[in-house]
Amino acid sequence: MRIVVHGMPAPQGSKSFKGLFTGKDGRQHAKLAESSKKVKPWRQDVVAAAIDVRNGAPALDGPLVARVVFTLPKPKSAPKRRRSYPDKKPDLSKLLRSTEDALKTAGVIADDSRIIEFSRLAKVFPGEDPEALSSPGCVIDIWIATSPKP
Repeated sequence: MRIVVHGMPAPQGSKSFKGLFTGKDGRQHAKLAESSKKVKPWRQDVVAAAIDVRNGAPALDGPLVARVVFTLPKPKSAPKRRRSYPDKKPDLSKLLRSTEDALKTAGVIADDSRIIEFSRLAKVFPGEDPEALSSPGCVIDIWIATSPKP
């Protein structure tokens, strides 16, 4: 399954403590909020693209292999005539975390713990990698480990 997401990739950062509340079970729980305001729109973009591609199919379950390439905007300060690498924030593992959670929310995967391998996990700039999008976003390929690679 290939999912192409257009939008600004955002990392799932730390959570900030917002106080305590009493749950339905009568116990006190911590109320936590996502510290990044950018993660919600990114997750919504991933969910929308994933639901469109999923087209009602059941969630992929079992051992999964994924290939995820994030295209980030190239900073104005980066060299224009030679390839450069997005070796600054956002953190690649945090970008992946927010994206995996959105794939689960969209019903594409049963759980992100089912992913056993990444054939590629990368951050790239537009036009500087064969798998880069022309604008910020992400290309996600995901398949069951026993199936042939796409």
